[in-house]
Amino acid sequence: MSRSLRVAFAGTPEFAAGHLRALLDSRHEIALVLTQPDRPAGRGRQLTPSPVKALALEHALPVHQPERLKEPADQAPLVEADIDVLVVVAYGLILPRAVLDLPRLGAINVHASLLPRWRGAAPIQRAIEARDARSGITLMAMDEGLDTGDMLLVRETPIDEHTTAATLHDRLAELGSETLIEGLDRLAAGELPATPQPGDGVTYAAKVSKAEAELDFSRAADELAARVRAFNPVPVAWTRLGEERLRIWEAVAEPRAATDSATAPGTLLPGPTDALRIACGHGVLRVTTAQLPGGRPMPIQQLMHNRRHLHGAGMRLGRHS
Repeated sequence: MSRSLRVAFAGTPEFAAGHLRALLDSRHEIALVLTQPDRPAGRGRQLTPSPVKALALEHALPVHQPERLKEPADQAPLVEADIDVLVVVAYGLILPRAVLDLPRLGAINVHASLLPRWRGAAPIQRAIEARDARSGITLMAMDEGLDTGDMLLVRETPIDEHTTAATLHDRLAELGSETLIEGLDRLAAGELPATPQPGDGVTYAAKVSKAEAELDFSRAADELAARVRAFNPVPVAWTRLGEERLRIWEAVAEPRAATDSATAPGTLLPGPTDALRIACGHGVLRVTTAQLPGGRPMPIQQLMHNRRHLHGAGMRLGRHS
């Protein structure tokens, strides 16, 4: 059996915490945990530790929370930790060259895409939005670029018409944890070769903005259905229902019937009461789960019982002139 490694772990959200749990269950030693400073959260805006910090404290691991890592004083705990490798998972801070050079075996990153596709902040959402057939995990040797380092391990998982950002997040968190431990074991044994990323196929996954979540029914229904899945559970797709916002949690695309072909985008079409059928620029968006202000997500049949005017075929949703 190969030797254990002395590891520093850098990560912040729940996705990263899952990887820290896997590392805790491995034979490798965690010398230090880095995570972002506590942030205000909830209605009371109380300072709240990140999921990674909460897990680290639960296991009595040393925690370092610098605002940045540019100054020697901020880097000092890493220097003192005397580590073999730095593991980075959704940390959220830029790591300067001085930090990347500290570990004896370098820094490795768990990235939630099949690099070089979807470098950047929101690879899970962008893969679903683009209707990719697959996603996965890339274990990468870190350099100073934005997700440009050499690939160490790649593992794939499919995306289908039912995959949401929530379900893909959870699947990739599990796959990433398995890939990380496999990679560390192979690194310890000296059996983890690096492969440069291809020059072709590079795309960037920009952070998702709340403004993107408003649906434009002049677009194709299959495009909007993908956005609904990509923005579930954050920021959640929505449309205007009079003066209210209707948040759309689940929807699929359907072809338009010949009788609906001339209907303006955003118009509610007649149909069964278990869905809202909304005319789009091409096709129909069939909404099956939605949420009204002050309520919770619910099946459309239940929502219609509360708001009977939603039965009315011919009313229009969204922005229109």
